[in-house]
Formats: sequence, structure tokens, C-alpha cells
Amino acid sequence: MLRSEVALLNRKCLIALITMAWPTLLFAETAYVTDILRLGLHRAEDTSDQPFRTLVSGTELEVLTRTTNFAHVRAADGQEGWVKSAYLVLDKPAQLKVAETETELAALRAELDRAKIAQRTAEQQLDQVTQQIDAAASSSGAVEATLSRLKAENADFEQRLQRYRGSVPISWMLGALAITLVAGFAGGLAWIDYTSRRRHGGFRIY
Repeated sequence: MLRSEVALLNRKCLIALITMAWPTLLFAETAYVTDILRLGLHRAEDTSDQPFRTLVSGTELEVLTRTTNFAHVRAADGQEGWVKSAYLVLDKPAQLKVAETETELAALRAELDRAKIAQRTAEQQLDQVTQQIDAAASSSGAVEATLSRLKAENADFEQRLQRYRGSVPISWMLGALAITLVAGFAGGLAWIDYTSRRRHGGFRIY
């Protein structure tokens, strides 16, 4: 009998300890307002007063303490109060999940639009660089062609110079020939004049 009474007493003490520690075990628990109503936030622990704030569905709350029917909560802006714990759920309501999914989808679409704009800008810059490279290559080709032509002309001139370097220019030859003819003609006249004078006693007779 004594052992059974001690066991019963220990069981009662354990239940009492669990009951006392229950709010502490749930400290800082995150809960959400269920998606079927608007929940009033009260100052009274039993929510018997008029709510001073209305919490919409999906509102995230930090559960500070919890009893069987009520919970002491803190909103994201730091405001605290009491709500009926039956209207709190641990999982995000479907309405909140849908809203978050739509927000993420909008963010992804915006990121995709920015990526498309960046891609178009990169393609335009690539086209400009390609055009500049093509223009530079064309200009370089024209310069190389001009240099090749000038080198060929210079080589031709050098060949001509080598060919005529050992010969007298035609102009010089023509000049020398003309001088020779004039000198021969003048010499012939002088000789005729000399012989005529000699024959006729110093008189010039033709």
C-alpha cells in the first residue's frame, strides 16, 4: 500500500510540474492566424474585453505563453496581447503560402526581365565590337595593300636604276651629238675660209 501511495504521489507531482512548465516549453513558438477569420487581439487574458486590434489571416505571431484556450502573443511590430489559441495554427495558412508564392514568382519574373535586358545590352555591345573589329581589319587590309603596291613600285624603280646605271642617258647623248655637229660645221667653215684666203693672197673669195 505504501509503495502504491508513493507512486501515485510521484505521478501527481510529475503532472503538476508538466502543467507548470507547459507555458515555458512553448516559449517563442511561431504561430499564424488561421485563414478563415479575423482574430481580435485583447488585453485581457480571457479575451473578455473588446479587442484593441484585429489580426488578419496569415498574420505571423510569436507565442509567449499558452494555456488551454488562450495564448499570449507578440506581433511583428512588438505589440502584445491575448488571442484565442484555437484560431492559431503552426503551419502557414494556404492564403499566406499563395501570397508568398506569388511574390516569389513576381520576383523571378522581374529577375528574368532584368536578365533579358542585360542579354540584349551584351548582344548590342558585342555587335558594336564586332563592327569595330571588322572595320579595323578592313582598314588594315587596305594599308597592307597600299604598302605592297608601293613596295612593288619601289622594286621596279630599283630594277630600272640598276639597268640604266652603267649607260649614258639618251638626253646626254643627243646633246653631245648636237655639239659635235655644230663644232664640225664651224670647223669646216673655218677650214674653207683659211684655204680660200691662202689661194687668193689673203682675200676671202667663195
